[in-house]
Amino acid sequence: MLNKQITNQTNSINSIIPTSGSFPDSTFSQFAEQEQSDGLSFKSFFELLQRRAIIIVAVISAGMTGVTYSTLKQEPIYQGNFQILVEPVNNDDQVGKINLEVESPFSKPGLDYESQIQVLKSSELLEPIIKTLQQSYPEITYNSLVSSLNIRRVGTTKIIEISYQSNNPQEIQFVLNTFSQFYLKYSLDKRQTKLSQGVKFVNQQLPNIQNRVTQLQKEMQIFRQKYNFISPESQSGIITGKLQSLAQQRLSVNQQLAAAKNNYLRLQTPEEQLAILNDAPLYQQLIAQQRQLDTQISGELARFQTDNPVIQTLQEKRNNLLPIINAEAKRILNTRIAQAAVLVRKVEVDNQQLTQAEQQLQSELKQLPILSRQYTDIQLNLQLANESLTRFLAKREQLQIDVAQTELPWELIQAFTLPRYPISPNVPRSLLLGFVASSLLGIGAAFLREQTDNTYHSVENVQDKMGVPLLGSLPFNKNLVGSRSFNLRKRGKDQEPEVVVDPLMVSDESNTSPRRPSRSSYYYGQGSFWESLQVLYSNIQLLNSDRPIKSLVVSSAVPGDGKSTVAFSLAKTAAVMGKKVLLVDCDLRKPKVHKISKLNNLWGITSLISSDIDVEQVIQKVPGFDDLSVITAGPVPPDPARLLSSDKMSQLMDYFTEHFDLVIYDTPPLSGLVDARLVAVHTDGVMLVVRIDKTDKSVAKQLVHTLKASPINLLGLVVNGDKFRGLGYNYNYRYSSYYYTKSQAVS
Repeated sequence: MLNKQITNQTNSINSIIPTSGSFPDSTFSQFAEQEQSDGLSFKSFFELLQRRAIIIVAVISAGMTGVTYSTLKQEPIYQGNFQILVEPVNNDDQVGKINLEVESPFSKPGLDYESQIQVLKSSELLEPIIKTLQQSYPEITYNSLVSSLNIRRVGTTKIIEISYQSNNPQEIQFVLNTFSQFYLKYSLDKRQTKLSQGVKFVNQQLPNIQNRVTQLQKEMQIFRQKYNFISPESQSGIITGKLQSLAQQRLSVNQQLAAAKNNYLRLQTPEEQLAILNDAPLYQQLIAQQRQLDTQISGELARFQTDNPVIQTLQEKRNNLLPIINAEAKRILNTRIAQAAVLVRKVEVDNQQLTQAEQQLQSELKQLPILSRQYTDIQLNLQLANESLTRFLAKREQLQIDVAQTELPWELIQAFTLPRYPISPNVPRSLLLGFVASSLLGIGAAFLREQTDNTYHSVENVQDKMGVPLLGSLPFNKNLVGSRSFNLRKRGKDQEPEVVVDPLMVSDESNTSPRRPSRSSYYYGQGSFWESLQVLYSNIQLLNSDRPIKSLVVSSAVPGDGKSTVAFSLAKTAAVMGKKVLLVDCDLRKPKVHKISKLNNLWGITSLISSDIDVEQVIQKVPGFDDLSVITAGPVPPDPARLLSSDKMSQLMDYFTEHFDLVIYDTPPLSGLVDARLVAVHTDGVMLVVRIDKTDKSVAKQLVHTLKASPINLLGLVVNGDKFRGLGYNYNYRYSSYYYTKSQAVS
């Protein structure tokens, strides 16, 4: 039944572990993701608190002792106070008042409380009070008074609170009563003085302001008369309107000028001249006379010869008429051309006048911003002067009314009351704050100690920092001692192995009663340790599917990591699973296998190497395990490295590999010694044991780096001493629980 479950479990493991020469870190990524989703950071923090509980409790105890002692030894301190209203609650008394100060976004309205409080605490102001107080309490000085006196504004209200601390309630009462009377009198005197000075100042300033108003009014009148200036807006409108009108006139003049020039040019053409002559009456009459003469001459030539006196007379008339016609034509054309030229010159003169007018308006328009600024400056100065005059006149009237009234500006709204309970020490508050501070200091000390601790504290930490495949993790079990705690005896070939469980271990790892444990508790009685060993062995066998692991070295970085116990437990697990196993103790400096297996150490591996003794005489059987053989270390030699590097040792290792299914070598730590390396080069690899809260990080990292650069095959890590608790079906271990669940599902 056990072999069947182991086979099913191996198949389930094979489904998620690739058959390659190295064990990849991604194999257990699903389990790491599951743990992160369950709150790994909180778990790590809780484990840190558990590890450093002594430091935290010690710091909290020391802190609370100091806080308690200092709190109980403190002298009780009392405090009293009174409150004064320094400004009116509403603005009824401000009706009709005009503030002389010019309002600014950077100025704060009302009383400057910070400055007023500093004045109330000044040594010059408190000097009369100190003299009065010293008559009853001579020990009071300015420094002692200011150190115990607190003057503050109550929130954003118009109330000032004055408080005083002392270990004598009567002294508090006397001091606060004196202060309340003095501050009320001080405010009244200050107000009366301020009002009188205000009236005097206003009367001095009024003549100057009135003269300035008169001067500015005259300046405004002269400016308007000189520049015919009403206002910047109206002046700009007038100039703009004139410019628009001139623009329209210029358009018309340009059209006229273009027409005149065109007419003048047209008069120069023969066609236009002929048209003009055709429209001239006198010229047409002369042409008509010429035509008559031509007609008469033609008629007479029909009757007479050319030398006839009649014809000659007509010819003479015609010749006399031609100059007259030409002169008339010239006169008419010259007249029309002269008229056109005059028109062109007239239009050009109009155009020049318009241009000059536009230039004048443009000049006025350019000067307008300067005049507007001058006008605005004069107007603004005049406005400010009028406003100042108005304010000063109103303020003078108001100050005269205030002087006539004997109004008290400050008002005592909360008188002093004798304190009944001290304000210090506040025992519950002090103890609570002390506990919180001590707790934070303790946790800080724990974190500081954690940072200086150079060991691993969890499987996740080892896996993340080492960068080496994780073969398995063995849980912490303080009751696991030799074969009493972990004893599996194989009863037969096809029979389920008998599980003998130490009652102490059962009570530690399970909920079953230590007196009468159940059979299921026996099988799962080894709990997480037994399941983890199964996973570890299965992972080793699945590292290389082509050539199974036949021999390996179990070592560690530093002494005390539990390598010998892990090697012996792994050997027993392999034997239970049906393998013929040989465990060889190669730790020739501090051998431990014979102690764990309770075998004699008279003969061992040193005897085989240094003598011709038969191997069978040295091999010992572990009681209850027919398939588990052990070769102890034997007598401690003077030079272990020489023996392990000998040819005889290499021949023996070849012999062990041929006659056993699995050979496990327990060697000294790898750091600082060469023994393990001498053995590991003849095996399939090294399995490095790392112990929680024990293995030095820097040494382990350096060792892994060295092994990766050497021909030695580093199979992976085994984390020893995992303090995570769990058992059987309910054991929520990262790997074994998963494998066990998968094997149950398959079966």
